[in-house]
Amino acid sequence: MDVKRGLKLPIYDLDCPAVAITVERALAGIDGVLRAYVNPATQTAYVDYDADVTNPRLIAGAFQRSGYRSGAPVDGSARAVVEPSSSVR
Repeated sequence: MDVKRGLKLPIYDLDCPAVAITVERALAGIDGVLRAYVNPATQTAYVDYDADVTNPRLIAGAFQRSGYRSGAPVDGSARAVVEPSSSVR
């Protein structure tokens, strides 16, 4: 069974759309991250990840080591989405 989770991560000092693209790439490069989207207007990253590979703490830590500042994942933002094991990837 594949378990996906989503989280919202506040991003600090996100001052232009070009930086948002760089942040998305940094997040997407973390093992276990399936998809990342950054909204520059709200300074928030939305991340879907494989809970069998990573977790919010590791995502936030790796993100901060890439040179960007973030807050803690927003409380209650992680949600489990269980997909049937027969899904094609």
